[in-house]
Amino acid sequence: MWMTFFFTKSKGALTIAFVLLFLASFAQVNPLDSTRIKLSDSAKEEVLVSYQKRLRKLDSLRSADSLRRLNLEVELASLRTTDNVKKEELLHELQGLNDRETIRILKKKSEIDSLRNIVKGSVVRGLVKDTLCLVYSRLGSFSANERAMAIANRLKTISDKWEFESDSLVIIEAESTIDVVFEGIILTGVSENDAIWMSTTKEALAQSFKVSFEDELNAYARQWNLAVILKEIGLALLVIIILIFSIKYINRLFQWSKRKIEGQENRLLRGVQFNNFTLFDAKQQITLLTRLNRLLNWFVNLLLIYISLPVLFGIFPWTENLATTLVDYVLGPLKSIGLAIWNYMPNLFTIAVIVVVFVYVLRGIKFLRIEIEKGNLQIPGFYAEWAGSTFQIVRLITLAFMIVVIFPYLPGSESPVFRGVSVFLGFLFTFGSAGSLSNIIAGLVLTYMRLFSIGDRVKIGEIVGDVIEKSLLVTRIRTPKNEIVSIPNSTVMNSHTVNYSSDAPLNGLIMHTTVTIGYDVPWKEVHQALIDAAEKTELLLQEPKPFVLQTSLDDFYVSYQLNAYTQNPNKQAGIYSNLHQNIQDCFNSAGIEMLSPHYRSARDGNNSTIPASYLPKDYTAPSFRFEYTSGNKPST
Repeated sequence: MWMTFFFTKSKGALTIAFVLLFLASFAQVNPLDSTRIKLSDSAKEEVLVSYQKRLRKLDSLRSADSLRRLNLEVELASLRTTDNVKKEELLHELQGLNDRETIRILKKKSEIDSLRNIVKGSVVRGLVKDTLCLVYSRLGSFSANERAMAIANRLKTISDKWEFESDSLVIIEAESTIDVVFEGIILTGVSENDAIWMSTTKEALAQSFKVSFEDELNAYARQWNLAVILKEIGLALLVIIILIFSIKYINRLFQWSKRKIEGQENRLLRGVQFNNFTLFDAKQQITLLTRLNRLLNWFVNLLLIYISLPVLFGIFPWTENLATTLVDYVLGPLKSIGLAIWNYMPNLFTIAVIVVVFVYVLRGIKFLRIEIEKGNLQIPGFYAEWAGSTFQIVRLITLAFMIVVIFPYLPGSESPVFRGVSVFLGFLFTFGSAGSLSNIIAGLVLTYMRLFSIGDRVKIGEIVGDVIEKSLLVTRIRTPKNEIVSIPNSTVMNSHTVNYSSDAPLNGLIMHTTVTIGYDVPWKEVHQALIDAAEKTELLLQEPKPFVLQTSLDDFYVSYQLNAYTQNPNKQAGIYSNLHQNIQDCFNSAGIEMLSPHYRSARDGNNSTIPASYLPKDYTAPSFRFEYTSGNKPST
C-alpha cells in the first residue's frame, strides 16, 4: 500500500514537473510579451476578454475540486483503520485533486505573468498619499477600477469617524478570500488572483493591505488633530501678519522714493536733449520714473505674495503638494532659462562678432557715399547724385546678408517650427498682393470674428441660406431652393452679414408678417385673429407670446404686423407658409374679409368674399337696396 502511495505521489510530482516545463516553454514564446509584439488597443481588449474566460474556467474547476476534496476528507475520517484498500483509493484520489490544484495555480500564474506588460493596475487613491496601493484583478462583479474606487470610498467613510483606532482593523478569512474588515465594513477582499498578481500569498497580501490602511488612516487622523490644526492655523496667521506688515512698509518705501523723484525736477532731472531736440523734458522724465516706481512696487508686492503662498500651503499637510507645485512654477522656468542662456553664450559671442564686422562694413560704405557726394571720389559712369539711393539699397542688401549669416546662430533656428515660420513669412511677402491671400486672410479673420457657424441660417448681401462649408478661400451657402452659392471670403468681409440662428436657441428669432385690413373692422378682432393664427402654427413658440404691432394707418387700411418667436430659423419658408394659411382660416372663422386695399364692393346683391364653408347654412346674399324721394317723404 505504501509503495503504491509513494508511486502515486511520485507520479504526481512528475506530472507537476512536466507542467512546470511546459509552462516555462510557453512563457518563453508567449505571444503577449510586449517586448516582442506591440498590440493595439483592440487586440489588448480581445486578449483580456479571453483571459477572463480562461480564468473563470479555472476557478470553476477549483470550486468543483474543493467540494470533492471536502467530501473525501470526511469519508477518510469516517473509515475504519482496517479498511486499507478503500483508504488507499481515497488517498490516491485526494492526491490527484491536490496535483490538479497545483497545476491549476501554475496555469493561472502563467496566464497572469503573460499579461503583466499589458494590464496596468488601478490606483487606490489614499486620503494623504496619491497612490496607496494597486489593484489588478476583478472580484465578483467588480472590475479592478471599481474595486479601487470602492476601497478609496470606504477609507473615506472610516476616516469620518473620530473614534477610529488602528486595532479596529482585523483580517478575517472567508470562503475564497481573506478580508480586511473595520467594524463590519469590508475594506477589501484579497483573492487568489490578487496574491498571484502581487507574487505573494493571500495572507501576506492581506496583512500588507492592513498595514497600509492603518498607516494611511493614522496619518489622516494626525492631520486633523485639533492641537495640530490650531498650531498650523497660528503659523498661517503669523505668516499673513508678517506679509501684511511687509507690504505696508514696502509701500511706504516706494512712496518715499516717489517723493524723492518728484523733488528732483529741474535739479538732477532736467530732460534729455539731442542737439536742439528735446526727447524728454523734466516733467516727462518724472512721469516715466514714477510709473516705473509704481510698477516696481506692484512687482515687489506680488513677489512677496507669491513667495508667501508656498509657505502658507506648506504649513498644512493637505496643501503641501500645492506649495511644491507653486515653487516649481517659478524655479523650473528660471532654471531652464539660466541653462539655456549659459548654453547659448558661444553663439551669442559669435553673433556679436558678426554684428561688429558688419557695422564697420556699413561705416566703410557710408564713408564711400560721403566721399562720392562731396566729389572727392569719382567713379567713371557713376554720378554723385546716385550715391544716396545706392547707399540705401546696398545697406538693405548688407543687412539682409547679415541676417542670413546670423540666422543659424539664433535660438531655435534648427527647429521645424522656426523654419516653418520663416517660410510662411517669405510666402506672405511674395504673394502679399495676390487675391487668394486676401481671401485667406479674410477667412482667418472670419474664423476669429465668429460671424457664423456651419448650419446657421444667414443673409450675406442679398443671398439667404444655410452655411454648409467654411474654408480659407470661400464660404458656401445652400439657399432654400437647394442652390449652392460660393462666396469669396473677401466678399463676405466687405458685405453686411445677418445671422438668424446665433441667438435663436436662447432668445428665439422673431418672424413677422403684415396684413392690411380696412378701418371698418375693429382692431381688437384683427389682433385676436392674428394671435390665434400664430398659436396654431407649428414651430412657433407659445412663450414668449406672439404680439401684433400696428405699423401704419394708411388711406384705405390699417397695417397689422404679426410677430412670433421660433427656435427653428432654418425652416422659415415652411413656417411662413403655414402661418399665412392659419391667418386665412382664422380671419374667415372670425368673419373678417381680407379684401385688397383697392377692392371696391357694392355689397347689396353680392356674396361675401368669405368661403362658403365658413358662412352660416342659411346665408343668402343681401338684396339690392335703393331709395327714392316722392314728395317730401323718402320711400324704399
